[in-house]
Amino acid sequence: MVDIPIADNDRITKRFPMLKIQKIEIEGFEDVVEGIDEETNLHCYIAVHSTKLGPALGGTRIYPYNNPEDALEDVTRLAKAMTKKSAIAEVGLGGGKSVIIADPRTQKNTSLLHSFAEVINYFQGNYISAEDIGSTTHDMAVMREVSPYISCLATKQSSGDPSRFTAWGVFRGIQATLNNLYGSHSLKGKTIAIQGLGHVGSKLADYLFWHGADLIVTDVDQKKLDHFKHTYSAKIVPPNEIFRVECDIFAPCAMGGVINPETIAHFNCKGIAGAANNQLLHRSDGELLFEKDILYAPDFIINAGGLINAAMEFEPGGYDPILSRNKTDHIYDILTNVFQISERENKSTSQVAEEIADHNLQQAVSKRIEPIDFAVF
Repeated sequence: MVDIPIADNDRITKRFPMLKIQKIEIEGFEDVVEGIDEETNLHCYIAVHSTKLGPALGGTRIYPYNNPEDALEDVTRLAKAMTKKSAIAEVGLGGGKSVIIADPRTQKNTSLLHSFAEVINYFQGNYISAEDIGSTTHDMAVMREVSPYISCLATKQSSGDPSRFTAWGVFRGIQATLNNLYGSHSLKGKTIAIQGLGHVGSKLADYLFWHGADLIVTDVDQKKLDHFKHTYSAKIVPPNEIFRVECDIFAPCAMGGVINPETIAHFNCKGIAGAANNQLLHRSDGELLFEKDILYAPDFIINAGGLINAAMEFEPGGYDPILSRNKTDHIYDILTNVFQISERENKSTSQVAEEIADHNLQQAVSKRIEPIDFAVF
């Protein structure tokens, strides 16, 4: 690591005298930094993969990683996925991500979030934060007290909690997957297995139930499981059994890497369509799914609803939830196109999605022209 030149060092030193920001050189990434503040117990990483199409937007994940190496690996994988997600969604943004090594239940506080927001300021608008696992719209408001480069605020000018749009996009993606499998996107009589009942997974379960689906769910929170069993007659299974249950669609909505050679060997589903990021542990796992005739909705397409919703804040005229909803609905069409190309060209859906993302990047499709005015938020 090498020290980063800080543009406004006096202000940083005055407000956060113990904050140290160091640059990490990683091939293929525009900018990766590590932030450590012993006074506030901050240890974070921010990765900007690409700003070719616009400023990099990506959520702030607060999670008690086992070690810094795991955190760095996670943030770089997530940032790269955000580049692909933004490119396919055509929202005029780039790809970035941030992680804070902390337990959000016991270690998250105002001082830590303020210090972290100052690390965001280093990027001077090339990285925009949003809500993610372990962070909330309230946390975004706390960070906004120090940095203007924050989205998904609970204000009239901003879009608020993005999870409802992420969940709606996943729901529409499940409909597209079912339509490709059965010739109809109806949920009636279809069994959906949901792994993870967090902000997105819980809302997705709501949409699915009211559209007639039978639910199988798992989570580490027994209270959530009891709620969904009572409220929606969901079948409860242990976390290690969710990969084996017979279902139409398996919906991973927790952490990444759950699709791998070990789990693929046990899958008893027709399709996979869920909200988790980086679902494939390895790129080759997409080929394994294709060989097993399991229809996979690439994660960086189906879970783009939250990104789309945040991006709508930067549209001329300000945020409009109707426009956000309508653009999120387009996930259905994007996936349908991917499925059709996959069948026509005998390629895995993951490969097709990668090729579309690469094309949009190379051709600068929907590249942002006008800079974002962060003062309005």
